[in-house]
Amino acid sequence: MRDATDVSAVLGGRLTLRQRRTGHRAGTDAILLAAAVPTAAHGLLIDAGAGVGTAGLAAGLDRDGLDLLLFDRDPEAVALAQENLALNGLSTRGRAVEADLLDPKSRRAAGVLDNSAAVVLSNPPYLDEARSRRSPDESRARAHVLEGSDGLALWLRACAALVAPGGHLLVIHRAERLCDMLSALEGRVGGLAVLPVHPRRDADAIRVLVRGTKGSRAPLRLRPGLVLHGTDGGFTPEAEAIHRGEASISW
Repeated sequence: MRDATDVSAVLGGRLTLRQRRTGHRAGTDAILLAAAVPTAAHGLLIDAGAGVGTAGLAAGLDRDGLDLLLFDRDPEAVALAQENLALNGLSTRGRAVEADLLDPKSRRAAGVLDNSAAVVLSNPPYLDEARSRRSPDESRARAHVLEGSDGLALWLRACAALVAPGGHLLVIHRAERLCDMLSALEGRVGGLAVLPVHPRRDADAIRVLVRGTKGSRAPLRLRPGLVLHGTDGGFTPEAEAIHRGEASISW
């Protein structure tokens, strides 16, 4: 497997990742998800469908009060996530395990327990099985394609089940699926906040960050959007600071 992987640095060189040379790679979505974790968060953080662990690891770097549980159904990704914990000096605060989010028995067998996490992060696969062309690269397909017409709802409900009372669920997904996300989370987490992510100031949002708190009855909030790129094509100052690990997202 090592011949098929490489080591790269993100967050301005602060986070080291071993990942596959081809297939799904760490990107902006995982960095934004990590930046959305409250800076004062403490307790157990679960990265559900973690891949090589990018989001969970990035969140844990500056939040010493968090213990990390990274899990995925792909055994190769789990092995890389465990190595990445070590590469970043986080082995004493975290572990990576193999489990299927959508299978409660698989989760329990791996020690991924319901109502246990102060924070649950997830970057669900974006593509619907019936509406998309499956990649011939199996790792990319598993990372990008949700199985079944109700795949997103099942994924989000499983994530919500892992959150402890008073804990937070944070998810990033395509903006066009916002209604589906809110419907799936209704009655499971409250105090929902939605932050649109725009590629440019004059463009529609392409992603939404959604944050909720289990047990909260606070009303839905629509936050000011985050703009990724300026007119020159480069990151805006805010997006650049997030990608360098120098700023978090304020909710």
